Amino acid sequence: MYHASRLSVAPMLDWTDRHCRYFHRLLSSQTLLYTEMVTTGAIIHGKGDFLAYNEEEHPVALQLGGSNPADLATCAKLASERGYDEINLNVGCPSDRVQNGRFGACLMAEPELVAECVAAMKEVVDIPVTVKTRIGIDDQDSYEFLTRFVSLVSEKAGCEQFTIHARKAWLSGLSPKENREIPPLDYPRAYQIKKDFPHLQIAVNGGVKTLEESLEHLKHLDGVMIGREAYQNPYILAQVDQLIFGLDTPVKKRKQIVEEMYPYIERQLANGSYLGHISRHMIGLFQAMPGARQWRRYISENAHKKGAGIEVLETALAKIPAELDV
Repeated sequence: MYHASRLSVAPMLDWTDRHCRYFHRLLSSQTLLYTEMVTTGAIIHGKGDFLAYNEEEHPVALQLGGSNPADLATCAKLASERGYDEINLNVGCPSDRVQNGRFGACLMAEPELVAECVAAMKEVVDIPVTVKTRIGIDDQDSYEFLTRFVSLVSEKAGCEQFTIHARKAWLSGLSPKENREIPPLDYPRAYQIKKDFPHLQIAVNGGVKTLEESLEHLKHLDGVMIGREAYQNPYILAQVDQLIFGLDTPVKKRKQIVEEMYPYIERQLANGSYLGHISRHMIGLFQAMPGARQWRRYISENAHKKGAGIEVLETALAKIPAELDV
């Protein structure tokens, strides 16, 4: 397993876009970063470039949504040619839109099809092809159900890495948001999968809020994926290189990270991006610090204005007390 999988930031729709990933990379050089889920249909038929990313984002993984082996292979090959470090198949998203397209968590009920999909992708790329899944769906939530899924996909397709979101998904009756909060977390089930499949690389996702918790999971598993916490409180990533990967590098200060974003922002604005599309990912950087509310408010009120540039962030940064060495 390549080293980066010890800690990753989850693929999150409408959140982990390329601006977000560039920002997260400034916080940690080692963390594996994921794209938002991109459907095979968008890549094959869409008008935009759905595979665009910044070179600085490496190591970076593409998460695909789909269930047609040929289409997934086409997209995996394109992504590999573009230099992505990993392809991940989404077998965990519970939204209605996803079920209607026959991908996401509903695929847990079709492990043979998932195996076909993974095998088709592995055939055309040399980079890792991984699967992100839940521990179960609806009433199919026994340990045997999860074991059968993992064993079929690993044995038939040669999939060696699974990230397990340690909650089951209710495909009817709960919204995607509720599916992230209501089904109870069951980390021991992920630990048991690792015990029963010691040759596989198993990572866990769901509800991880601190690096201390991550280190605890890493006593049992190969990797940890942090989701909303890394987005809402991004500074959690600032000590990952030191605590999780053992690097002897200085921990960056928050103000330094903001200033390191300026050249990137200027380049993006020159290419027609809006400040608000970039700065929204930075709003949580000073969470729980004096001045954090003023920082957030000033950016929220000004970043969307026509012609807004880095002066908005400079003014917002001035609202953090100067004596704070953060």
